[in-house]
Amino acid sequence: MGSAPKLAPMRIALAQILSGTDPKANLKLVRVYADRAADAGAKLVVFPEATMCRFGVPLGPVAEPVDGPWADGVRGIAANAGITVIAGMFTPASDGRVTNTLIAVGPGTPNQPDTHYDKIHLYDAFGFTESRTVAPGHQPVVITVDGVRVGLTICYDIRFPALYTELARRGAQLIAACASWGSGPGKLDQWTLLARARALDSMSYVAAAGQADPGDTPASPGSGSGAPTGVGGSLVVSPLGEVVASAAAQPQLVVTDIDVDKVAAARDNIAVLRNHSSFARVDEAESVG
Repeated sequence: MGSAPKLAPMRIALAQILSGTDPKANLKLVRVYADRAADAGAKLVVFPEATMCRFGVPLGPVAEPVDGPWADGVRGIAANAGITVIAGMFTPASDGRVTNTLIAVGPGTPNQPDTHYDKIHLYDAFGFTESRTVAPGHQPVVITVDGVRVGLTICYDIRFPALYTELARRGAQLIAACASWGSGPGKLDQWTLLARARALDSMSYVAAAGQADPGDTPASPGSGSGAPTGVGGSLVVSPLGEVVASAAAQPQLVVTDIDVDKVAAARDNIAVLRNHSSFARVDEAESVG
């Protein structure tokens, strides 16, 4: 019996942008960065959480459904550029709050308005209460882009290893972590460490795309509100926890190739997912015995 055919490397891009409060202006940023990523040969470009509108302002007035004008604008950009786009937006929730959502659109994904993920773990931490205005999602999501299985996560999700291992069990080889990371002492180091740890937990590539650092200007996003508005430091991590590519603090497009065959090799050699499953069964047997 022959070995599985070797997969070609996949070129991906991280769009580390600095979103403002105007969704139309932010859509122009999506167009610029998506076109640049496509020109560089990327099949997938990952934008941050809150690409549609930054945190620190009322989100209800800007929220739209995933088949609304803003998302349709992203679909048009992806179609024209010939690239799959993952981007953060806000959608109306049934209880009057909004949902923190990722849409995934483009030639590499199903052409449906419901290809999206709603953030499961809400950022009620470091003095910020996301759940006050944002309703949680409940379902992990894995999509297929150019033959590669891609899991979707948002910001605070990255602190919860079980979501990443579940995505890996559902077939994810690459996991997008789209963030608007909160600033503060040690927070940038935590972001980098967590991305590397989740790659090792899931034996997957992690594409961690964050908002750029707005700096300390008087008009900086969310100034004085405690809102998480970005620290930069976007990075791509291998299944072995190696940083493949990374950004500094400023707006930047990061383009790199990932070798998806390394995912299967890492999972075969280290066997974290397989051994964890065995442990879970033993633990369950002991609890009932």
